[in-house]
Amino acid sequence: MKPYRATASSIIEAPAELVYQTLADYHHGHPSILPKQYFLSLEVEQGGFGAGTVINFQTRVLGETQSFRAAITEPEPGRVLVETNLGEGGGVTTFIVQPLSEGNRTEVIITTESATRRSGGLGSVERLLTKMFLQRIYKAELKQLARVCEGSADLGAKIT
Repeated sequence: MKPYRATASSIIEAPAELVYQTLADYHHGHPSILPKQYFLSLEVEQGGFGAGTVINFQTRVLGETQSFRAAITEPEPGRVLVETNLGEGGGVTTFIVQPLSEGNRTEVIITTESATRRSGGLGSVERLLTKMFLQRIYKAELKQLARVCEGSADLGAKIT
């Protein structure tokens, strides 16, 4: 088994606090940013906001459905959210929310670190394909996060 790392990032035109709140809310916020073509479900088993939350979710990639169970931690509350896969393989996905100097813009970085199930040539192919698909999924997730947060930020600006 060889380790791999897949990452994607984007600038969101919304305050970091709003972006982080959306990511950490596993009842409403986080499900609203998941690309439906890849995520079939997300259920909260325990908690629901940030640290202490346990989730179950299903993904579908290349016609294959996979189920995952993950525990959520907040090594840096308000800035870093971590989903640790509790199943086989134990991959870790980290969401980093970095406010930019203007205050209403935020850089978001999604990174997964895990290992392939296979070794040798098949493991190399698996690693390459997995990284490619995770980056595609994360780019779609970041686009949806921007839609949700930028819409909420705009709405907040109009109301106040």
